[in-house]
Amino acid sequence: MRVSDRESHSDPHNKEWNKETMAAATKLVLSLLFFQLATTAYSIGVNYGTLANNLPPPAQVANFIKTQTIIDAVKIFDVNPGIIRAFANTGISLTITIPNGEIPGLTTLDGAKLYVAQHIQPFYPATKFKYILMGNEILHWGDAAQKNGLVPAMKMLYAALIQAGIKDVKVSTPHSLGIMLSSEPASAGRFRPEVIPILLDQLKFCRETKSPFIFNPYPYFGWSPQKENFALFRPNKGIFDQFTKKMYTNMFDNLMDAVFSACKALGFTDVQFVAAETGWPSACEFPVCSVQNAVDYNSNLIKHVNSGKGTPLMPNRKFETYIFALFNENQKPGPMAEKNWGLFRPDFTPVYNAGVMRNQQGGALPGKPAGPVLNKPARPHIPPGKPGKAATRPAAPVAGGKKWCVAKPGASPKALQANIDYVCSKGVDCKPIQAGGACSSGDLASKASFLMNSYYQANGRNNFNCDFSGSGLITTVNPSRGACAYKA
Repeated sequence: MRVSDRESHSDPHNKEWNKETMAAATKLVLSLLFFQLATTAYSIGVNYGTLANNLPPPAQVANFIKTQTIIDAVKIFDVNPGIIRAFANTGISLTITIPNGEIPGLTTLDGAKLYVAQHIQPFYPATKFKYILMGNEILHWGDAAQKNGLVPAMKMLYAALIQAGIKDVKVSTPHSLGIMLSSEPASAGRFRPEVIPILLDQLKFCRETKSPFIFNPYPYFGWSPQKENFALFRPNKGIFDQFTKKMYTNMFDNLMDAVFSACKALGFTDVQFVAAETGWPSACEFPVCSVQNAVDYNSNLIKHVNSGKGTPLMPNRKFETYIFALFNENQKPGPMAEKNWGLFRPDFTPVYNAGVMRNQQGGALPGKPAGPVLNKPARPHIPPGKPGKAATRPAAPVAGGKKWCVAKPGASPKALQANIDYVCSKGVDCKPIQAGGACSSGDLASKASFLMNSYYQANGRNNFNCDFSGSGLITTVNPSRGACAYKA
């Protein structure tokens, strides 16, 4: 009997069993396929900054990312319609940032609805918006109106999106780690008392809307010669947290878990995290910036995040992470490092291979910095930061592990004055820089440096205590001059 004959004479119950078996098998295959797709999906995005006069058109950028890289998520620092339009129908998710100054006008529903109508609806759904960020690092450097309006504006914008029928776009805001009071060990991570009321309101909003809590973890700013391997994911002895009995082998995990501990202390362990900015510059005046260091950090970061290993306190998780930045940007203000955070040059050639190109493995490629390479000292006494802004360069290094916080060279007078105003508002003694004080004879940068150091010394001496929105740096060179003695 032929096979067809056997099938035509088979038991109807067997046919039913075969159908069920086929359905189960199909379901299993599809499940395995979906599992494979899920496990091979990438968690790496990139920040697309535009402070340069030689960048390619947005349409070319979007096509390059889509066809030549594994990156499937992009974050921009504004609501540029040309860029938003360029990512239409690419399948690449886009995160946009509402300028800080717009926040007060979005605290009413009418204002938020108008903003959505003007900046979101004309491009939706062709452009795949993922997050709309309300400002950037508002709690660190926003004025009172921006800070007080931050969460109300987020709530109104979310309501306006829902009313417009846009239900697949989340609203959040990115924070610098200046919101942290402490971060070492990770289990002792806590938020600054003065920002807790706003963060509580935001965390409740994140929980209710299933939006992520977003922040910018930069191991680069925690760099020291002693912690270089720890910061760069290189082999190292690790740091043991005696309270949780967890071992940390890299600074990125330590920062992530410090924020988790701070959220946990407020009763929030169920909110997702997004690392909105992290990276490493490939060139600057100091050895800390090099092609090899940038390769080691970014390539190891990508492998670590995509592994799904998670962190000691948040195991088996993939954190959506955005590398800073897509391009070297030749018009960024500040020191040389600011111009050299990019994975690519403006002609799309890699500064180095971090492992984001399709069909390539990670590894160093010859890099060419965007600015002139200076003769580098063997051991930098002043690690650079982001973005560069203010201070006088002291002269003589000291022993004993002491550290001071000073302003970066090139900081604007506005940034320096903002630092002074902020520190004086926090109860730091500002009399030394006033008329007749021991530090009153210096220029604005030296006065700001004295007060920034006073704040740094009084608030835990963590690296982020000297961030000042990127305008501060830590030095092992004593900046004291005459009777103007800096604490250490």
